[in-house]
Amino acid sequence: MTQVPTRRRAFARLVTAVTAAALVGTTAAAAAADTPAPVRKAPRPLAGTGKVSFPPDAPFFPVQVINGKGDGYFYLPNGKGGLSPREAAGADLQAVRAATQVDHDRDGLSDGLYFLSDQHDLTYVSGSTGRRVASDWGQYDSLFSPGTLGGSKQSDLLVRDRQGTLWLYLAKADGSLSGRKKVGTGWGQYTQITGRGDLTGDGRTDIVARDKKGFLWLYPGTGNADKPFKARKQIGGGWNQYNLLLGTGDVDLDGRADLLARDKSGALWLYRGTGKASSPYKSRVLIGKSGWNQYRLVF
Repeated sequence: MTQVPTRRRAFARLVTAVTAAALVGTTAAAAAADTPAPVRKAPRPLAGTGKVSFPPDAPFFPVQVINGKGDGYFYLPNGKGGLSPREAAGADLQAVRAATQVDHDRDGLSDGLYFLSDQHDLTYVSGSTGRRVASDWGQYDSLFSPGTLGGSKQSDLLVRDRQGTLWLYLAKADGSLSGRKKVGTGWGQYTQITGRGDLTGDGRTDIVARDKKGFLWLYPGTGNADKPFKARKQIGGGWNQYNLLLGTGDVDLDGRADLLARDKSGALWLYRGTGKASSPYKSRVLIGKSGWNQYRLVF
């Protein structure tokens, strides 16, 4: 078993502190003024040291959460296939409608975050800076970053509008976004869309989507922003037992992207990635017995 760097905790705490400071601000300027020192990334040890590295196609992200009271927490992979106990990240986060972490420099670690406020403004936060990058995003009912979809270095955003059309926003190094590109229509058939990194072993970013009947579908990535996904492939049924599906990258630290699933009783399950398109996940493993339904946002 590889050893997780001990400084990962300091890294995740700083990331989350920046997140919390930004989210309580009502403007990007306030976010920048309130944030602490710039984020330091966890070390990337040399080969042979016995410590883990973080490939960009299976990144190492803390699991961040906000409960119904607006309190924020984070969980770190514990190096044993699960998550460490939660740690406080901030309060007064009721205004956050959606959030997603990104790895714009592709070193396998979270270095920024986009959050959508209840005023429908999208803000990007990284290090000691934060600024509004878009407004009038109330038209979207789903937002997340699976990683790079257009072949560039930065992590891009996928959003779905209320008519069921999926759109791609390509990100730039400073967190700003390109004009949106239409991915396709008919995405309103899905109740969950997620993914983080490469699920098929080809080095391209993939996503999964659950339909209303409970079937999970894999959309293999192409690396082409004009047509980011190939035809879908069915993974299996029975996924309606979950009220949340989330890709945060590599949870069990084996170098493959995984999937988290929360069931209706509040338990959290881990589906370990295989890196194979024919069967992208192994059988589920329970990593949180209860309590996860208290969170209104998990990202």
